[in-house]
Amino acid sequence: MKALTFKRYGKAPEIGFADVSRPALKSDEMLVQVHAAGLNPIDNMIPTGTFKPVLRFQLPATLGSDLAGVVTEVGSRVTRFKPGDAVFASIFDLGTGSIAEFAVVPESVAALKPTNLDFVQAASIPMVGLTSWQALKERVNLLSGQKVFIPAGSGGIGTFAIQLAKHLGAKVGTTTSKGNVELVRSLGADEVVDYKKEEFEKVLRGYDAVLGTVRGDAIEKSIGILKPGSMIVSIIGPLDAAFAHARRLNFILAFVFRLMSRKIMRLARKRKVAYSFLFVRPDGNQLAEIGQLLKAGHIQPVIDKVFPFEQAKDALAYLAQGRSRGKVVVKVR
Repeated sequence: MKALTFKRYGKAPEIGFADVSRPALKSDEMLVQVHAAGLNPIDNMIPTGTFKPVLRFQLPATLGSDLAGVVTEVGSRVTRFKPGDAVFASIFDLGTGSIAEFAVVPESVAALKPTNLDFVQAASIPMVGLTSWQALKERVNLLSGQKVFIPAGSGGIGTFAIQLAKHLGAKVGTTTSKGNVELVRSLGADEVVDYKKEEFEKVLRGYDAVLGTVRGDAIEKSIGILKPGSMIVSIIGPLDAAFAHARRLNFILAFVFRLMSRKIMRLARKRKVAYSFLFVRPDGNQLAEIGQLLKAGHIQPVIDKVFPFEQAKDALAYLAQGRSRGKVVVKVR
């Protein structure tokens, strides 16, 4: 089968299409014919080697984390799905990829595709949906009436997280450029800061939570907008010792991550707020709940651009520019 692969880590990963063997199934896995693959920033980061100590791949490796497609074969212990079922899933952190004609998907990470979404729309959801869910519902336990700051509101994570936060009854603050103000307001954002004209930390106050999605010093600046007792959940780092322990990484990495997060931890303690790094995990049950929200129309997919399979490498390059409004998706079939 054809797949988009990278051959090595570093500045020249040799990303391109290759003919690879169709993967064999374990008893709890399904073979899915991929119709569409949603792209995420980490898909561009993995070949650079940034997450090499954490994510395990056998090179050459297939790129991509999110998919929507049709089950063609199931393992002997699979009970929730059958051939012909339309599913969507994130296979992030499972050592395999989704930008391919077929993908192996463990039963535990898949959910039935919402019937009101096409495959492209469904493929845009898994990682941003699960990240938002695990940050806002699990870590923060966001409650109705609370205020959450979700910067970069027009991006892939932002467009989903704003909608989820509003569904949970929260008030949402965000940043974006002037051209995207109308978009983020249509998604439910209550306070919108044009980052080219204003500094959000000088405008926003009294927030209960921050979802860290922007690199640089935005995480540190966001501490100033929080109430005591509130929480920062970051998906872009710095990594912390709790993450190392959860992954059962060696003591050297735990020490390194503790050093990396020392400054933000110190600043957070001064403000009496909590900080944690979130590494999203695939979860079929959560994705099924997200699917119900999508089916009911409480959350709408936001897609910037769709690329044909043959242009998957171009799609990654486009995503890397960091200007997309919503998600970038590769249509495989």
